[in-house]
Amino acid sequence: MYSIVLVDDHAIVREGFKRLIEMESDLDVVAECRSADDAVEAVGHWRPDLVALDLSLPDGSGLPLIEHLRSVHPQARIVVLSMHDGEPYVSEALRRGASGYVTKGVAPEELVAGLRAVMQGECFLSSDLRQRRAERPNEALDPVNRLTTREREVFLLLAGGLTPKQVAAELGIGQKTVYIHRASLMGKLGAGSELDLYRMASERGLLSPAG
Repeated sequence: MYSIVLVDDHAIVREGFKRLIEMESDLDVVAECRSADDAVEAVGHWRPDLVALDLSLPDGSGLPLIEHLRSVHPQARIVVLSMHDGEPYVSEALRRGASGYVTKGVAPEELVAGLRAVMQGECFLSSDLRQRRAERPNEALDPVNRLTTREREVFLLLAGGLTPKQVAAELGIGQKTVYIHRASLMGKLGAGSELDLYRMASERGLLSPAG
């Protein structure tokens, strides 16, 4: 029996996924969570085989949560269930430690297929993502996906309008360190100003409100 913690802020969505998963005799949803904080507590308590989580949570993005859970509970494999199907989200989720990514627009059966594939040690992408990657292979080479985790954090905060001083305070690092990351990421992205950063983030949907 594989134990699963389900993380999504919409009760109706959680219930639908739970019913689908528990139709399988060897899959058991041991906890349902609506926030990142709830997820951290539940995973610590249940120590599940797998965590299925949404990226849009009321207390923040699911991306940092992936990284945190993988560092604290490396035995738990993670599958993202999300409405976000953009390549930056997919690449970043996988880079941070997710083993699978299933968009909410595909057939429900793909969720079960994804859970089973990940439990077998595979990396799983839903059919729409696999098809898009096959049709647009260069999208995975987006320079944004070459940024380190910290550079990406600085990039998004600067693109969101924060000053380097505010970014330093937000991330708990020195202002000089922010300028170092800023220079590095702007070089990788070929950006000349914060306006370029805003444009690049907007074009990729990275500044869209969570939901």
